[in-house]
Amino acid sequence: MIGSVLGWLLDPEHWRSTPFDTGIWAQLGAHVGFTLIALAIAVLLALPAGLVIGHTGRGSWLVSAANAVRALPTVGVLVLLVVVISPHFYGRTNAGFLIPTEIVLVVLAVPPILSNAYAGVQNVPPQVRDAAFGMGMTGPQVLGRVELPNALPLIFSGFRSAMLQVIATATIASYVTLGGLGRFIYDGLAQKDYPQMIGGAVLVAALALISDLLVALVQRYAVSRGVSRRFRTDTGPDSRTAVLVEEDVR
Repeated sequence: MIGSVLGWLLDPEHWRSTPFDTGIWAQLGAHVGFTLIALAIAVLLALPAGLVIGHTGRGSWLVSAANAVRALPTVGVLVLLVVVISPHFYGRTNAGFLIPTEIVLVVLAVPPILSNAYAGVQNVPPQVRDAAFGMGMTGPQVLGRVELPNALPLIFSGFRSAMLQVIATATIASYVTLGGLGRFIYDGLAQKDYPQMIGGAVLVAALALISDLLVALVQRYAVSRGVSRRFRTDTGPDSRTAVLVEEDVR
């Protein structure tokens, strides 16, 4: 079976695009497109809301409500939305299937981004926040210059979690006749072409892994080394002053 899967993945014919866009590159592009649209909308909705809720302490019930949404059955919600929305676009465009798919993916991506943005701001040490106010900063300045930089590790963690969930779940787009890497999984299952089915799953896993590594690299350079705890506290030469010593994280 492993040899058959490798044979399917390494076959140049499977990577070429056709007039019907059934090649791996075409389906990979569609899958990435679904993911980027959902993540962009989720970030625009959830990140500002999480930061404001964490800063003001008001509206924390929204975080709990968003987390409760995770219990919804993804495929069931998708089918329901398709039934409601697709008749309005019947015969004109595939928006009747694309819009429900993106709604489901956005609903899936919002909770981890919202929760981690909220938790990141809430976890900023009170003395750091008080010092910023003591320097004469306004509330928005404290949020933008102090709380947001300190919350970045958790924000990135939430984004990475949302991204992995969306990449994995975007395979359901193929369930409602759209493209994406899920096309190989569903078609392989329907045709009992198991090398194709497993190959599609391998491609989804590879996309998730590569995407996570890229975002981790961005996080490494976007987050301050002090905030990411790549510095440790040590005593100075006089044994009384504290100094920051960079740790070897290799």
